[in-house]
Amino acid sequence: MITDDIRYIGVNDRDVDLFEGQYIVPNGISYNSYVIMDEKIAVMDTVDSCKAEEFLANLEKALEGRTPDYLVISHMEPDHASSIQMLVKKYPGITLVGNAKTFPMLSLYFPEIDLTNIITVKENDTLKLGRHELTFVMAPMVHWPEVMVAYDSCDKVLFSADGFGKFGALDADEDWDCEARRYYFNIVGKFGAQVQSLLKKADGLDIQIICPLHGPVLSGEAAVHALEKYQIWSSYGVESEGVFIAYATLHGNTEQAALKMAEILKADGCPKVAVANLAKDDMAEALEDAFRYGKMILAASSYDGSVMPFMSDFLHHLQSKNFQKRMVGLIENGSWGPTAARTMKGLLEQMKDITIAETVVTIRGALKESDIPALEKLSQEMMA
Repeated sequence: MITDDIRYIGVNDRDVDLFEGQYIVPNGISYNSYVIMDEKIAVMDTVDSCKAEEFLANLEKALEGRTPDYLVISHMEPDHASSIQMLVKKYPGITLVGNAKTFPMLSLYFPEIDLTNIITVKENDTLKLGRHELTFVMAPMVHWPEVMVAYDSCDKVLFSADGFGKFGALDADEDWDCEARRYYFNIVGKFGAQVQSLLKKADGLDIQIICPLHGPVLSGEAAVHALEKYQIWSSYGVESEGVFIAYATLHGNTEQAALKMAEILKADGCPKVAVANLAKDDMAEALEDAFRYGKMILAASSYDGSVMPFMSDFLHHLQSKNFQKRMVGLIENGSWGPTAARTMKGLLEQMKDITIAETVVTIRGALKESDIPALEKLSQEMMA
């Protein structure tokens, strides 16, 4: 139980290996759903259809013989909405609550579903259940256009849709910040302005508990901490002082240059140096670190008159997630015609508020002692 009247009826999914077909989730994922027990009963979202039976059993147990009156649909993504039809079939009298964008989208997934028993809400509309009253706040593009959140003024609970979620099943013993950050920047990160808008609306609410659609329920200091992190993340602020080095190497020589760069930065007093091999490490985690730190160094081999594909892919990922407000240093390698730095610079210049370091390090073949002064100069510029 979350409060006397609000109960958790979600499920863990330890079977999934790639969330949304692309994000590695070694500790699985949770699909959260809640039920508010009052004079009227409201179910807050469903779960992925792969776990529908377990979800419906959890709901039936929580209901203790009663029948739900409402299903509030805050988000139509299938990991939360693909059990709607099964829920309606089991409880045919249930009223679906959504907004003007919810129901046309619902018909895309379930064209046969009956949409006669619905309530369409808009900004600041309310739904009274008894002691509990839900106020709906529209949150378009956080991270789909139909998203809305609901605030329960009785227990001071924010049902936050995908906001404040994280990767990992609820029984995973892991740090909230790390997996919530990786989740945020890869899934919601592009929409910082929209998240900022939602945070401004939430600022006027007395939020004691946050109930997201993924990850743990957050209360007390954990809720305050999550709100603070979202303020930093959605404004593209610097969370941690340090330098992130991402490299793409052809035969290992560029890797040697990247690792030497890390060594020099540490010797120069850099508070934190994180390093990622873009060919082997999790791309989603590399993207997370790019946003976490205020400065980044890219090291890449030249390839086909351009740059190593892993580096090109990484830069396109950054651009698609609205990467901005960062300083970036460049290291390139090219035996006869270095092209990596030019290509990386061209892609970075398409992004917002990116400062490219004046010192561009060019390695020709193997890393040599004669290359060290240029790496040291780049370190000094990054540390200035």
